[in-house]
Amino acid sequence: MFVSPAWAQGAGGGALDGLGGLLPLVLIFVVFYFLLIRPQQKKAKNHREVLATLRRGDRVVTNGGLIGTITRVPNDNELIIEVAEGVKVRVMRGMIAESMSKSDPAPAKSKSKKNDADDAGYDDAEDADAGDADEAGAEDVDVVDKDDKKS
Repeated sequence: MFVSPAWAQGAGGGALDGLGGLLPLVLIFVVFYFLLIRPQQKKAKNHREVLATLRRGDRVVTNGGLIGTITRVPNDNELIIEVAEGVKVRVMRGMIAESMSKSDPAPAKSKSKKNDADDAGYDDAEDADAGDADEAGAEDVDVVDKDDKKS
């Protein structure tokens, strides 16, 4: 029952062994911070800024994939988005995924289309509708009547 001298020599330096085991964990945390946590915090901060600057006339995409234009902001938490002509959806501000365009606030819509056409300098409301389509980036399309087509 004698203790060999080799066992007795291996018992020293207990304080440095504890730090040596902790060093890999600290390095892993530093790598996770710079590769995962920090970029995610930056993205979240940018998203909060986008949500704070939303206003009427901006084109947005919701988390559900709907694309529309903000027509009204009734309060701090809700937005009214027009996804198609005459189709308006009430959405929570936090559910906006991204803002597609930044624009100045849209002018308030008047009650009749005739007044809008007169203000824009068009002769009649049909020309005003065509002008609105051109402004939105629509391409001119040739319309072919059934009578003009030869079978």
